[in-house]
Amino acid sequence: MTSPSTLADATQLAQGIEQRLNQVLIGQQQVVREVLIALIGGGHVLIEGVPGLGKTLLVRSLAKVLELDFNRIQFTPDLMPTDVTGHAMYDQKTEQFRIRRGPAFTQLLLADEINRAPAKTQAALLEVMQERQITIEGKAFSLQEPYMVLATQNPLDQEGTYPLPEAELDRFLFKVMIDYPAHHDETRLVNMVLDGTIRASLDVDSLSPVTDGPGLLAMRQLSDGILIDEQVLDYALRIVRTTRDFAGLSHGASPRASIAVARAARVHALFEGRDFVTPDDIQQVARPVLRHRIQLSADAEIEGQTPESVLSRLLDQVEAPRQ
Repeated sequence: MTSPSTLADATQLAQGIEQRLNQVLIGQQQVVREVLIALIGGGHVLIEGVPGLGKTLLVRSLAKVLELDFNRIQFTPDLMPTDVTGHAMYDQKTEQFRIRRGPAFTQLLLADEINRAPAKTQAALLEVMQERQITIEGKAFSLQEPYMVLATQNPLDQEGTYPLPEAELDRFLFKVMIDYPAHHDETRLVNMVLDGTIRASLDVDSLSPVTDGPGLLAMRQLSDGILIDEQVLDYALRIVRTTRDFAGLSHGASPRASIAVARAARVHALFEGRDFVTPDDIQQVARPVLRHRIQLSADAEIEGQTPESVLSRLLDQVEAPRQ
């Protein structure tokens, strides 16, 4: 299986994975790119969008193309934390307790409609996401790398949703918005289903693996060596710090966001085939890093502002270094 040894190899491999996924997920190029950046960067992703836009297809395709283990949890109001992580159960034959591992023991975990479950169950993922381990009856079990949680949530104005706590939101590297495809992409998708090129069902059998877990970890290691100039890093920090006292925001981003911008920008540079980060890399990843870490003020909400509009205004006002 392909494993890159140079940055050029990693760029070619990353672009190959991206191209393979775009053959299945029609019209969602930005979503595919952002999810791959998070995966290579070692982060988790929160995906928001209405049902039927291919969120589950994306995760299953990722698992197939990268030869990673995959599990899916459908979050519901009655889901218990042990349904996510697992629990100890008494075996009458051996007269001993044994560990029943939950679906979180995998490499790609799709937490579907995570905001339909109450906070106690949502919090079961906190240790998993931050520590890459699961504790059951006082015993810690390490999870196999690479490991990523992709959580989907319905828009909060839909009935039966619970907002995610800030501590958990901060654990997601990106919040990715998945929207309806453009007219020409939807036309292409419908035609491909009608003529049998792809199936309307979630069929990923036509996909062939491009790399595997060790290959992905090699790409991550190579991206860690990409240079970030002091001025470019300062630009990233100024963007994050501006969220803390910016007009229209009552709550800004933590230092974890500064780290996230820098990590993600390195991987974006890898996709572009560069061994250094530019201000454009910072701008490309700033929105998905920050949109779930900021909170609008009451006045801004009344005025109809959105996190996207505020971030656009903020990015326009923070001066980028000259290259």
